[in-house]
Amino acid sequence: MSNEQKDLDLLCINTIRTLSMDAVQKANSGHPGTPMALAPLAYVVWTQFLRHSPRNPEWFNRDRFVLSCGHASMLLYAMLHLTGYDLSLEEIINFRQWGSKTPGHPEYGITQGVETTTGPLGQGIMNAVGMALAEAHLATVFNRDGHTLVDHNVYAFCSDGDLMEGASHEAASLAGHLGLGKLICIYDDNRITIEGGTDLTYSDDVGKRFEAYHWHVQDIGDKANDLTTFAGACNKAKKEEARPSLIIVRTHIGYGSPNRQDSAKAHGEPLGEDEVKLTKKAYGWPEDETFLVPEEVLAHMGQAVEQGEKLEVEWGDKLAAFQKAYPELADTFQAALKNDLPIGWDDDIPNFTNDEGPMATRVASGKVLNSFSEKIPWLFGGSADLAPSTKTLIDDSTYLSKENYEKRNIAWGVREHAMVACCSGMALHGGIRPYAATFFIFTDYARPAIRLSALMELPVIYVMTHDSIGVGEDGPTHQPIEHLASLRAMPDLYVIRPADANEVAFAWRAAMERTEGPTMLVLTRQGLPIFDRHKMTGAAALYKGGYILSQEKGDVPDIILMASGSEVSLIVEVQETLAKEGIDARVVSMPCWELFLKQPKEYHDQVIPPAVKARLAVEAGVPLGWHQWVGDGGDIIGITTFGASAPASENFKQYGFTVENVVQRAKKLVGK
Repeated sequence: MSNEQKDLDLLCINTIRTLSMDAVQKANSGHPGTPMALAPLAYVVWTQFLRHSPRNPEWFNRDRFVLSCGHASMLLYAMLHLTGYDLSLEEIINFRQWGSKTPGHPEYGITQGVETTTGPLGQGIMNAVGMALAEAHLATVFNRDGHTLVDHNVYAFCSDGDLMEGASHEAASLAGHLGLGKLICIYDDNRITIEGGTDLTYSDDVGKRFEAYHWHVQDIGDKANDLTTFAGACNKAKKEEARPSLIIVRTHIGYGSPNRQDSAKAHGEPLGEDEVKLTKKAYGWPEDETFLVPEEVLAHMGQAVEQGEKLEVEWGDKLAAFQKAYPELADTFQAALKNDLPIGWDDDIPNFTNDEGPMATRVASGKVLNSFSEKIPWLFGGSADLAPSTKTLIDDSTYLSKENYEKRNIAWGVREHAMVACCSGMALHGGIRPYAATFFIFTDYARPAIRLSALMELPVIYVMTHDSIGVGEDGPTHQPIEHLASLRAMPDLYVIRPADANEVAFAWRAAMERTEGPTMLVLTRQGLPIFDRHKMTGAAALYKGGYILSQEKGDVPDIILMASGSEVSLIVEVQETLAKEGIDARVVSMPCWELFLKQPKEYHDQVIPPAVKARLAVEAGVPLGWHQWVGDGGDIIGITTFGASAPASENFKQYGFTVENVVQRAKKLVGK
């Protein structure tokens, strides 16, 4: 390498460093030290290895870059700006400000080129595993001899904090088990956390740990600034196709800062004006210049634009040849990328009759899933070791493995957090519509990843079964009480709790048709009656989120009974009992509050007339949230304690979910 090239490389690297320092300093908030340390590594990856197209960030066959240590966001923003993405210097200057494209942690959908939202440590690694899994599956399904459509790597930068998080262990174990050779993780071993040195809490031999996970591990030591050594490690990682790769690099946080290098002071706060100047001096950089980007840096790193356009053209030619050779398969490929539902995809979804009951909604869900799965070959999913119970296996497929990436059932193992985050990664990758399943109670293990899928508005489907005290003998550890309320509180997540098999059918339709966010189906273990829809409102009304299932006899009801899920059949019985006592009740099914809230006020008033103050909600969970529907004059039968180990029928009896108790509470509301 010539001295001229070395000088240019260093100029580019120091531009990344100083942009990061300046942005954090101007914002008076952020994490300058990690971008300063990782600048050489990012420079090598982005200029020598990353196959991407800055003018078309959505180009499908691009390599994916994931910054799992999302607090180092300025590293990513600097790379995007310098390589020609639509991220201006003004946006860099407005780092962490209202309305900017440079939020404190990278956010998918806000900034072009950001592949996933990161910040909560460990999430990016899990997303990256999902992306690599998607690549492996799609490559096996679509590539043919002489026609390679899917062929790209996933590069992930991760930190000490990422690898401390238990979630990273789940993901690393799975990636090694599945032999995801297109995944390359660069471990920033800077040995610093916000509280101080990692030796306070962390003494793992990370290399041995990942070798035990069946990863290809390279430790290049204190070579973060040795571009040739690091590039050599990346080349070796790319050639290792049977195992994911980990490159361990000992870096120096706050590199070049005379007073803050290798200290916690360089981690989570600005360096300070004086220290910024001293650091620039150490770099040989103009001390009083801020946000300086030399023209030769833009010219050099901006070559990514032309290179990306060339890669796109080459891939477009491959796609055209593939379309000619395999027209039907090419159509499927394009449909998968667009996530288009085929015409008639739901034609075979069963219309359940009341004589087929009782039927658990989890059982109905399995029947519905398999009625359309063959028509949507890019539908892909599985359960966290509970598929026989969650009824989420696709019948015409076996389990995916490193020998059979083409299969559509994924055995996640007891890894709820990794399962959900990997599904997000697959959705982000594109070409796959993922679903994930477990017991409803275990959403606790996956909640951070569910939250991020909602934040990113990803069309992931969650199938959560065993939804209440109806779990029975498994007891309070397995009986979700507060989960409906807590998940309904999450923005952009649709929570659907169907009341019978036909509501399940339309819940799946609603979930599959939704593309702007995740949807959760909350299903029963126990059997439920299937309503006679000739006598009641059709289940398609589920699309409205809440609807009149069974109308009162007169013009105006004496009382409105409302519920979701298994408790709807209970209030149907209560309606019949009340009628015998001269009380005219309306039954409202409320499977999805989020959909109901989207309806106009006129519809709300039609379903729940403001003039009818006697309203009773019944749900086997905490009552939180139901007050918005029952109003000040209404009542709620819910659960405010944890459950108990007993047969389901006994649990419902003991907690007041009986016809007798509901009737009594209803009569009290109407003054009888």
